[in-house]
Amino acid sequence: MAETNKTKNKKVDTLKSTRKPFEKKRVIVPIITAAGFLIFGIFACIYSLYFQSTDDAFVEGNIVEVAPKVSGEVIKLYIDDNDEVKKGDVLLQIDKEPYEIAYENALAKLDKAKADLKISNTDINRTDANFNDTIKNIDSEKSKLDFASKDYERYKKLIVDKLCTKQEYEDSKKRFEVAKANYKSALEKSRSAKAIKESAKSKVEASLSEIKRLESEVKRAKLNLSYTTIYAAQDGTISSRKVEEGNYVNIGQPLFSIVSKNIWVVANFKETQIRNMKKGQEVQIKVDTFGGKKFKGKIDSIQRSTGAKASLFPPENAVGSYIKIVQRIPVKIVFDEDISNYNLSPGMSCVPKVKVR
Repeated sequence: MAETNKTKNKKVDTLKSTRKPFEKKRVIVPIITAAGFLIFGIFACIYSLYFQSTDDAFVEGNIVEVAPKVSGEVIKLYIDDNDEVKKGDVLLQIDKEPYEIAYENALAKLDKAKADLKISNTDINRTDANFNDTIKNIDSEKSKLDFASKDYERYKKLIVDKLCTKQEYEDSKKRFEVAKANYKSALEKSRSAKAIKESAKSKVEASLSEIKRLESEVKRAKLNLSYTTIYAAQDGTISSRKVEEGNYVNIGQPLFSIVSKNIWVVANFKETQIRNMKKGQEVQIKVDTFGGKKFKGKIDSIQRSTGAKASLFPPENAVGSYIKIVQRIPVKIVFDEDISNYNLSPGMSCVPKVKVR
């Protein structure tokens, strides 16, 4: 019996000795955890005073999509994928023969129209002279008519008083009738000459209008001919090539892209993060593709407009999910070192860290 009690007491002592470390752990672990969170919070607060970063950032750059302005067969392709090109380099040649023919035809039509205009100008000069002659003739015939009319009126009085012969009277009357007919004929000729003159003038105006239209046609044909040769619009690297020699290409059909080496970063910071940001501040840029490599950069500009992003945000003591709108401000960051040895391309994700103090 005594041995049994000793055994029980020994078990109780063993249980108490095992509980003590466990109870210590129950106290120490929360304390260490709380201290860790506190230290992390303090560090985060201090860090935010000097640095701001975001993972909502991407490498951006100028990408020129190359597409033809005229259709035709590709007879020569001077580039391949990933080739480096300079602004003004010839990239592709479309068959220019149809456009050369169109240009020559347009020039021929323009030359003919200009020749027709010369003829029309000659005609209008001639009709002007004819019209002026008819005006002079009218004045002459009018003078003759006035004289014949007065003479006839005089003989009408003389015949009444029998101071002239009947033959003299008839002759004056005949001269008056002829003068009147001649004057009427001169008026008709003048009207006809005026109509011819107006017609010649209209023809000249039509020729001028046609020449203007044909000059536009020549200009358009010349432009189309120039479009058969495609040049590089910027320095860069050929990407996404979708064309081969012998292909027939259409207007606006994407052929390939030229990706500029002039690249930068667009980082979307929360509105609360940009309070102390300004142009020229130093930035460390970590690009996911290059692991631990940190590039030097600086803030170039801060966009004035915002880009709202929605996120789930349940308020305290609320049931269900709520949408909170997080305003993001795009910040343009430029590289502040030579990055030519790194294959940085638009679309790569990165994490910029801005030194705000």
